[in-house]
Amino acid sequence: MKKIITILAVVGMFSLQGCTGPEGPPGRDGFDGLMPKAFDIKNQDLFRVDDNFYSVSNTFKDEVVGSDLYGTDTILIYRLSDNSNPNLPVWQLIPRTIYFSNDDELDYDFNFTSKGYTIIANGNYNLLNRPEYIKKQTFRVVIVPNDLLSSFNKNNYNEVMKVLNMKENQIQKINF
Repeated sequence: MKKIITILAVVGMFSLQGCTGPEGPPGRDGFDGLMPKAFDIKNQDLFRVDDNFYSVSNTFKDEVVGSDLYGTDTILIYRLSDNSNPNLPVWQLIPRTIYFSNDDELDYDFNFTSKGYTIIANGNYNLLNRPEYIKKQTFRVVIVPNDLLSSFNKNNYNEVMKVLNMKENQIQKINF
């Protein structure tokens, strides 16, 4: 009986060995499996909540992300504030306050969870008096692994994209 068990053990050991073959090509370098993403929300109208409060919300599943965020991801949102030279767009990180000469103030802000985000415009005046700040807006949402946040200046859009190794052609565009 001991011989049969020994023979079965040896046969089992050889039959359960994995096959090997040539090694495949190396994969791309990543951020510990977490890849930053970015997408543009173009021509977005913010929706009226009150005379001086407008917002827009969406989920990450509805956007190009296609799923909820990982618990280790965060987002940065930039607003296209000047596109007079399309080769040199000016992106401003929000939250942001814009001060006008007549003492009016407009605050852009955002909230997010792993499921979605809300972009907010709130002012101390009726925002319809300056519709160019709530109509046809372009926002850029950048999803960043938390462990990279301290490695760049978030206010410097170009530095963010450089550290994340993202090119303009990698940014998905969503038109509304």
